Amino acid sequence: MSVALASLAPRGAIAEGRDALSGGNPDHAARLFQSEAEAKPGDYESRYWLYSALVAARQPEAAYLVLEEARTLHAVDTIRAVGVDMARFQTDKAYCAQIGLQLYASKLMSAASICLGRSLDFENLNAQHMLSYGLSLQHQGRMDEAIDVFSAAAEAFRHPEIHEFLLYPLFHAADRLRRVSEEARKWGDLYAAPHTPAKPVFANERVANRRLRIGYVGPSFTRNQVAQFLLPVLEAHDPEAVEVFLYCANPQGEAELPPGCKIRAIGGVSDEDVVAQIRADRIDILVDVWGHTAGSRLPVFAYRPAPVQVAWINFVQTTGLACMDYVLHADSMAIAGTEAYFTEEIWRIGPIMVPFRPDSERPDPVPTPALRNGYVTYGSFNNPAKLSEISVAAWALILRARPADRLVLKYSYFQDPVLQRATRARFAAYGAQPEQIEFRGHTTGADYWREFQDIDLALDPSPCPGGTTSCDALANGVPVLTQWGDDFYGRIGVPAVQPCGLPELIVRGWDDYVERALALTADFEALNALRAKTRAGFDASPYRDEVGFTRHLEDVFRQMFARWLAKPAPTSS
Repeated sequence: MSVALASLAPRGAIAEGRDALSGGNPDHAARLFQSEAEAKPGDYESRYWLYSALVAARQPEAAYLVLEEARTLHAVDTIRAVGVDMARFQTDKAYCAQIGLQLYASKLMSAASICLGRSLDFENLNAQHMLSYGLSLQHQGRMDEAIDVFSAAAEAFRHPEIHEFLLYPLFHAADRLRRVSEEARKWGDLYAAPHTPAKPVFANERVANRRLRIGYVGPSFTRNQVAQFLLPVLEAHDPEAVEVFLYCANPQGEAELPPGCKIRAIGGVSDEDVVAQIRADRIDILVDVWGHTAGSRLPVFAYRPAPVQVAWINFVQTTGLACMDYVLHADSMAIAGTEAYFTEEIWRIGPIMVPFRPDSERPDPVPTPALRNGYVTYGSFNNPAKLSEISVAAWALILRARPADRLVLKYSYFQDPVLQRATRARFAAYGAQPEQIEFRGHTTGADYWREFQDIDLALDPSPCPGGTTSCDALANGVPVLTQWGDDFYGRIGVPAVQPCGLPELIVRGWDDYVERALALTADFEALNALRAKTRAGFDASPYRDEVGFTRHLEDVFRQMFARWLAKPAPTSS
């Protein structure tokens, strides 16, 4: 067929709808996609496109319903593809749970959520199945649904570890400061306050300038994201000034820890026995590095085993514990009114909250990839839960401005084909083409570090910015575009970027964000110079002054201890 005749051939409704959507006519596009969906009741592709058109046409309620239908059809297709007995699936809740947990382990979260949702027996609820169901929703970024599940689980089981699952998704909700603060305080009232002594008595020597005994509490210090932050501090502690105790689940499972640290195993040990160990060790400053996250031992702090108790690193929100004295924040996170949402006193510790040590396998610097590709590759290696609607909309505008540019979304959960397609539909609603989005799954070690060589500019989401991933990017010379958020947590990206001497990477508001992203990437040679400046700035920043930071931290701990000394000593009578 000649080119002229080919142009006259009938085109499919999807292609015509895409043209209409790209051409700024979402209402016509929606009618075309709707017609296709009605003609093909089991077709999820037309429904994904219908969702995009309805969002663009400002019909969010109708769009949500269509997206739910598309995801369900697609997830069921995934379930069939793995060989599930569909007849049994319709009637056997235990079988649904079994399949759901298998799919969850395979990181096929959309299909897992269908199975785990069907598995729930409301006459005989299973805590593991309910939590896994909530997490399978959370890992897709379906935060409101996850909140509903975790709220129901917290009420049904009344257990501190189960209740903690609710706090993370709440920080992605509207009015999040109030909701997280109220829920954390509720957790504290239920599970901490009943164990907190009114007038705790300590055997600690009340002497100001002696060697302090510092205890750190966490599930692990070498096998999770805390390691790159905390290990530099543990190694840099001055043994003349402090004696360090580490309380972790399984010391035998840890990688090498500094030889001067005294390590205590607390996995499987009751809260009361952990408290007794801490008191026997006469800890002066007890530091939680994990917060309300799976594996937490926050209930130990409820018993007030140490004179000074501090929250740090992994959880910068309030713990909700009245017996937690301080939480450490960077100076740039300060915003008026924040203190009202904390039970702790916020201690502003300087330009950074903690140092960061790049992996030993960090590759040598390379030129920005746009020089060889001829187009810009943006990247976000963040959890899908952080891809808020406003982040998607802004990033889509960046892509729409230059159709040749690409965005890499990398996280383990992005290996789920349903999550991939739903994410592409979200971007298409704001003008990006699905072909501009590339997904990558989980990698480790040198393979992970090399992937930063493919990224020209990292895009920081909001209102929940990146943490470890931003530090990883900066350490590898990838500029990270972030913004001054509306609250302390929305500013997490600022203390990552600002200490590296990169003010051009911090903006105020989404309009400036889109403009700055396009301006920074318009000139490839300038972008390459920014890449070189980024890595050099990180290497010269306070993040790499491990000893200097640790001396400052030790001074902060000594100031906290001096405050305690200034209080009248309670008696045991």
